[in-house]
Amino acid sequence: MSEARPLNIVLFNPQIPQNTGNIARTCAATGSRLHLVKPMGFKIDDTKMKRAGLDYWNYLDVTVYDSADDFMRRNEGEEMFFFSSKSVRGYTEVEYPEGCFLIFGSETKGIDETFLKERLDRCVRLPMRENIRCLNLSNAVAIGVYEALRQQGFRQLKTAGKFAVEVNGP
Repeated sequence: MSEARPLNIVLFNPQIPQNTGNIARTCAATGSRLHLVKPMGFKIDDTKMKRAGLDYWNYLDVTVYDSADDFMRRNEGEEMFFFSSKSVRGYTEVEYPEGCFLIFGSETKGIDETFLKERLDRCVRLPMRENIRCLNLSNAVAIGVYEALRQQGFRQLKTAGKFAVEVNGP
């Protein structure tokens, strides 16, 4: 079996270091690449971010970009999906190919509407109750990542655990 192309998780202008640390941990656990797009509300070596990512930093492949334009230019031609509460299409209504990019906006502003309007066919949303603006960013990323990986059959991931003691039943 050939090596699967890793999923790419992109954060446009992340503001909360703990969220980015949690997302980094999700990337480490799933073999996904992390892309951070400036400006950010913290420095990459922020203690809170490092603590949230625990000791998984050596498992990460992180790329930092100077701007959204820089990111788009350097990844031109790649398959991208933009997660936004403004989208009308659900995140389970699309097929996520190996190596695609799942893009999320900042915790406070999301992805710029002008930017999104040029890419409406690539926008997806997580269903939520009326009057709720959005989920926590690290939760939204985890939902998107695991849907994409589920569609791809969780290739390259361990899908069964083992108890330390004998357990009867399934």
